[in-house]
Amino acid sequence: MRIEIDHSLTCSLPPGAAALVMHMMLTPQNGPSQTVESWSVEAAGIGNAGRFRDGYGNAVHLVNQTRAEGEMTIGARGKVVTQDTNGVLGKLAGEPVPSLYKRVTALTRAPVTLYGKYRSAKDSRLDVLHGLMARVGETLGLPEEDEPMTQMQATGEQTQGQGTEPEPELPPTVDYVHLFIGAARALDIPARFVCGYLAAGEGGPGGLHAWAEAYDDKLGWIGFDAQNQICPTERYVRLAVGLDAESALPLRTFPVGEIQQQAVVKAV
Repeated sequence: MRIEIDHSLTCSLPPGAAALVMHMMLTPQNGPSQTVESWSVEAAGIGNAGRFRDGYGNAVHLVNQTRAEGEMTIGARGKVVTQDTNGVLGKLAGEPVPSLYKRVTALTRAPVTLYGKYRSAKDSRLDVLHGLMARVGETLGLPEEDEPMTQMQATGEQTQGQGTEPEPELPPTVDYVHLFIGAARALDIPARFVCGYLAAGEGGPGGLHAWAEAYDDKLGWIGFDAQNQICPTERYVRLAVGLDAESALPLRTFPVGEIQQQAVVKAV
């Protein structure tokens, strides 16, 4: 599937801010499930940005604005060709050791009632992970079948706005991801947060999204979308990974500003 993405962000600086540093993870990378056909990031100062890969393997632009004024606008857009791998990414070369993703953070704590039954289970790891995905859905509730959740509401110290809000009676997307990750780590299974895009289709508008990946010793990394109760398909595009939502934000700024963002994601 060829997916076209138009991701726009605005950052309002706090009063009195004379300079701004932007940490941007807005560049998807090639992998088993996706190939970047074309991509560009547009922002003031991007031509002089520092470029590197962080400790999780994400592509990062670091932009320093010494005369920042008013509202900053950033755009990331392009086309990505995806394929359905049944959620399996495998064992990726050049990545940090999976055990890094066993570390529990403040956002990834899960109650024992969610994962306790699997502590002594003789099921395969894959069966346990699918069971955890179902338990998260049962615990937090699920959207209507014809209205899959697609716009990610991020958390953390910076305010993130994503256009379309989740249904009021359901928690934000990141809660499903964090709960799944916390339960997996409690069972000594490496699991990580994935920020990305979900193409419109099947009744959903598409946009920013988030899901989890967990590690299986035989298959490698496998994606799990507990909110939509599926493993990622060809409609999913990976953007950045981390221990939780705070470490996988597409944009962080110093000083902290108010960030609004939305993405139009569609198959073409």
